[in-house]
Amino acid sequence: MIRLTHPKKEIEDALRHAEGRGWRIEVGGGHAWGRVYWPYNDVECRCGEFCITSIRSTPKNPGNHARALRRVVDNCSTHRNRRDADYDAKE
Repeated sequence: MIRLTHPKKEIEDALRHAEGRGWRIEVGGGHAWGRVYWPYNDVECRCGEFCITSIRSTPKNPGNHARALRRVVDNCSTHRNRRDADYDAKE
């Protein structure tokens, strides 16, 4: 099913970045525009604290909010460990 696009271009780009790395986007739910979920429950996951992030509908600064969303996705411990393993395999 196709999800709604976010009205702010920077945030939509960050959401596509997250989807490209396996994260799931759910639109709706209270005051937030939606939420970003890491779809796997890994042992390495930091207690689920960073595996769910709210997406604001009208942030004061869309660029900063988009960077924060990308930071959550890029700093995921599972992805970081996979990148490190890929880097070590190339050496």
